[in-house]
Amino acid sequence: MSAIVAENLSKHWTTAEGQVHAVDALSFAFEEGTLNVLLGPSGFGKSTTLRLIAGLEEADGGQVSIAGRDVTALPPAQRDISMVFQSYALFPHLSVRENIIFGLRVRKVAPADIERRLAKVAGLLALDRLLDRKPAQLSGGQQQRVALGRAIIAQAPVCLMDEPLSNLDAQLRQEMRAEIRALQRALGITMVYVTHDQVEAMSMADRVVLLRGGSIEQNATPAELYDTPANVFVARFIGTPAMNLLPLIAGTHGALISGTEGPVVAPARYAGWTLGVRPEHVTLAVGQGARAEVLTTEYLGADSLVVCKIGASAVTVRVAGRVGLSPRDTAWLDWAPGAAHFFDAEGIRREPLTHLQTETMYA
Repeated sequence: MSAIVAENLSKHWTTAEGQVHAVDALSFAFEEGTLNVLLGPSGFGKSTTLRLIAGLEEADGGQVSIAGRDVTALPPAQRDISMVFQSYALFPHLSVRENIIFGLRVRKVAPADIERRLAKVAGLLALDRLLDRKPAQLSGGQQQRVALGRAIIAQAPVCLMDEPLSNLDAQLRQEMRAEIRALQRALGITMVYVTHDQVEAMSMADRVVLLRGGSIEQNATPAELYDTPANVFVARFIGTPAMNLLPLIAGTHGALISGTEGPVVAPARYAGWTLGVRPEHVTLAVGQGARAEVLTTEYLGADSLVVCKIGASAVTVRVAGRVGLSPRDTAWLDWAPGAAHFFDAEGIRREPLTHLQTETMYA
């Protein structure tokens, strides 16, 4: 049985410009004990969807079920969930101990049970020595741990997180990603995590729901999002640097990259479509492949990013170490046929290039 199920879930706002579909008939299911990410740019319905699951917003349509129970009309307190907010929402006048156990005291949990749960949570989150401090005496990462502790001490089977790491610096975000993932696995809870950061989604999630404009662009595992993006939006959003997207035109013997006279990169029927190749799958060849002009090079230590121009399009190439190329140099770019992705005129993914012979690339 799925831990969380949404069926045609909707939320609309009425503004001076008209009705805004913040969440537009979303349907998805999250399995028990999994970490699921709602991913997408800001303002595209992620937090609203989370608040609909939590009961903090009233749905205009559809249904939410948690553990097989329809909770659509229930208040948050009756949904058996916990939640971690972006702002931490700690009581500044209470100690770490009192912040963590506040909810248990409100629910009149037995003191002995409170102390037992507190000891376990403090141990899991390395808060043992900080229990008597106030939030102002803590670092950002420590405050985030307190917010996590307050959520997991409730022992709810479902935990919702609304961009919990957005206030932390890059290094601390990386550390906390690993800690949250390890904590979720250790406790076996079902987690729904909202973020606009695709690195967080790809590194943490069992399943990612990528949203745009209140609709689902793709619901898949991180590997599926990367390997088989459903459309141009997913292809550009997932991956750092983003996938190269090259418009195709008709040539004498097949489809060419727009602005070039060759080589043929796809069958003639692909003209008007878009070719996609990830930067890490493009290689610098010697005298064969697609001729390009180097625009910039960026050395990152372990690898370098080389931005080239093919026809009217820019192509980013990710290569190991340094490269001996400068702006205006000529480079030859190549990729394996299986590394190519194709999107039709509407931007929808179509069959990959697996049936062409390699030599056709250089006709």
